[in-house]
Formats: sequence, structure tokens, C-alpha cells
Amino acid sequence: MGKKQSTILFKSGVIISLLIMMIFGACHFYPARAASDKTYQSLKLFSDVLEEIERNYVDKVDTDKLIQNAIKGMVGNLDPHSAFMPPKAFDELQDDTKGEFGGIGIVITMKKGILTVISPIKGTPADRAGIKAGDVIIQINGKNTMDMALWESVKMMRGPKGEKVSITIIRKGKPEPVTYTMKRENIPLESVKSLTLKPGYAYISVTNFRVNTASELKQALNKLEKKDAPLKGLILDLRNNPGGLLTQAVAVSDIFLDHGIIVSIKGRLPENTEIFKAHKNKIKRNYPIIVLINGGTASASEIVAGALQDQKRALIIGTTSFGKGSVQTVKSLRDGFGLKYTIARYYTPSGRSIQAEGIKPDIKVRYSLAKKNIEKKAKFPFERMLREKDLKHHLKAEKGKQGKKKNTDNNSDLKKLEKNTKQKTERESIDIDSIDRLMRDSQVNRALDILTGYEVFNRLREF
Repeated sequence: MGKKQSTILFKSGVIISLLIMMIFGACHFYPARAASDKTYQSLKLFSDVLEEIERNYVDKVDTDKLIQNAIKGMVGNLDPHSAFMPPKAFDELQDDTKGEFGGIGIVITMKKGILTVISPIKGTPADRAGIKAGDVIIQINGKNTMDMALWESVKMMRGPKGEKVSITIIRKGKPEPVTYTMKRENIPLESVKSLTLKPGYAYISVTNFRVNTASELKQALNKLEKKDAPLKGLILDLRNNPGGLLTQAVAVSDIFLDHGIIVSIKGRLPENTEIFKAHKNKIKRNYPIIVLINGGTASASEIVAGALQDQKRALIIGTTSFGKGSVQTVKSLRDGFGLKYTIARYYTPSGRSIQAEGIKPDIKVRYSLAKKNIEKKAKFPFERMLREKDLKHHLKAEKGKQGKKKNTDNNSDLKKLEKNTKQKTERESIDIDSIDRLMRDSQVNRALDILTGYEVFNRLREF
């Protein structure tokens, strides 16, 4: 046996040993399964393939990169929210819960391997340029995004303030791809914005769930509640909120609930199963609440909407939410690598699993915007926004909770996806900085009408 072949066999043997040790270490409570012949044979197959490629592939290969790509494929095929991340990608993930980062300001996901915009962040370069929910990004700085990992695309769009980034998109109504060139800015991750729509009626938008979201919300509520007119009703806007930290979703829900379950998470392991309950608040907030949701309302924001809906604390208005009913954890690995993977499904207080189903509104109201100085409302084409059930390898709802569902994981290519983006779906552009625009927003208007009507009805009952 030659020296080169001996080296290859030695490396392969080491790899198998390491992989077996990893599996034994991760699954020590399942010794029979971990030690099974089937597992060993699969690892041996992996070693055989690696050895063959190292020995005979046309170009010299980087063994470390091959193994990392194998792990990436293994984790990526579990579900759309699990990922194996190299050090730079893991660092980027940490930025998502910090104060700000340099970028263009869009929330993205992978739809069957295609990079797709969930929503632009208001007031950012992407928003000002006209990037919209549902846009399919086919190039970043001239590089094709087909089969590009989500973290790679995020890394390409983030960077130092002032540097230019160009993205090429496919959009409904555009026969050709369109390229936008934008300058990066520091993207503030402010979670909460609030204002008074009219005396006694407040509007609060929660755009994401970061480390300080609950405290920001409390500050906003305290300011609104201390105004001259007592608060008679609140509109809580969770539209286009992609989610964030589970702990903050629980804390936000707890602000409006005094007792009962907020959310329960159930995993395969006992340590990944937990019930979160509300606590009695010092400040009584008995005014009626309406929560606005849409197809961009996902994950942590769905926890809040589901908790307030099931506990009869709020009326839900809008369109069906995204449907991400799973919980992820992030584990730091050696050499700076990271692993994000799904550990549990979550359930609303009534026991609903909304995975791939979404929160359904109590009153369905589609988005439209009235023109200025015109009574009649001009409706935009409604475009169905990307949802959890559209994502490849998405988890199914637990059987018995939602019943059988059709498999939506159909084969597709770029042309089919381009065709899909031209079909009628729900596209929404929401400006939370302008009172004038909010007062012309159909969903906000409907919520305000219901709140004021409720107050008038209560006054009538007093007579």
C-alpha cells in the first residue's frame, strides 16, 4: 500500500471515528440506536465516498471543505430553519439581536432554494429603492444566488456603511429582471413605534422581537397611558414582523395578560418541553386591543397573536399569518462554527399547532390604501405573500391538531418561480411613520372603527 493511499485511509478512519464519537456523545441516551450496524454502515459509506473523491477526482480537493459541505447538506435538509454555519455566518447571526448593523434593510428567506424577500425594513435603503415582499433575488453584486446559502447572501448584502450593493430581482409585472443599486446604511433595530391616532386611541407597531422589545413596549405604553385622554383602545400592529426571540414574545404577551398559558413548546426531549404562563401585572390594562396580522407575521409575532387570541384578550384582524410554529436553538461549536436547529414545535394556549397553517384572523380584512383627499378607497392587487408552507422541507403540523394537509413541496425551477411571482397574491406596503397614511390604511381604519364602536356601545349600555 502506497504512502498516499495510507494517508487517505488514515484520514478516512479518523473521520469515521470522530463521527461515531459525535453520534455517541449526542445520543448517549439512545445507546442502542447510536451503536446500530445501520449507523456504522452509513458512516462507512460516507468514508468510502470521501476516500474515492480524494484519490481520483480530477482536481485536488479540500477535505475540510468537503466535510463541512456534507454537514451543511445534512442539517439543511432537516427543515428550512436549521443550518450549519461557518464562523463568519455565525457572527452575522449574533448581529441579529444587537442594536444595529450595516446593510440595505430586507428580511429574506429561501423558497425552494430561491432567495426571496419576506419584507423590507421601513425607512431603509431597500424600502426607499422600492424592494417589495415577494421579490425574487437572482443576483447580488452580479453573483448568481441559485444554490447560495442564506447566510452567504446575508453576508454579501451586509457590510460597511456607504459601500454600494446591487441586487437583481424578478417581480410581478416586470417582463425582465430589474437591478437596484443601493448604499449600505447602519440599520437600526428599533422594535417599537407608537403614536396616537385620535384622543384615547393608540397605535403601536412592533417590527421585530429583539433583546429590549418588551421594555421598549412598556415605555411606549407608559407614555401613551399618561396622556390627558385615558386610553380607550389599542391597535397592536404585528404586520410584516418576522419574529425573533421567544423570550421577548412571551414577555410582550405577559404585558397584556394576568393569568393563563401564553405558549407551550413541546420537543422530542423533556428538556425541550416547557409551558410559559402569564403573571399578574401591577398596571391594569383593561382597554380593548386589536392585533393586526398578515402573511409577513411570523414566528415570535405569531406567538403573541395566538396567545392574545386564545385568551380572548384581543381581536385579530387582517390576513392569515406566515405559519412558523417551530422553535430553534443555537449551539456554538468548536473553531467558531455554529449550529441552528429546530428543537420543538410551539402551541397556542388552546393547544393549536399553527406550523404551516398560520394564525387565522377573527375578522379577515385585506390591505388597501385610500387615495389622498378621496373618499373612495383604491385597492392594490392583492398578492399572496410567501408563507411557511411554501418552504422546502417545512415541518408538518402535528397530526390530530390540524388534520391531513396536502404536500406543498412541489418540484420547481426558476422559470416556474418567476411565473408564480406574476400570479395574484397579497402584497402589502405599510408606512408606520405617517399618521396620514395610517388613517388611509384599510386594516388600521377597520380596527379603529371597531374600537370606537365598542366604546360607543358600552356608553349606551350604561343608560
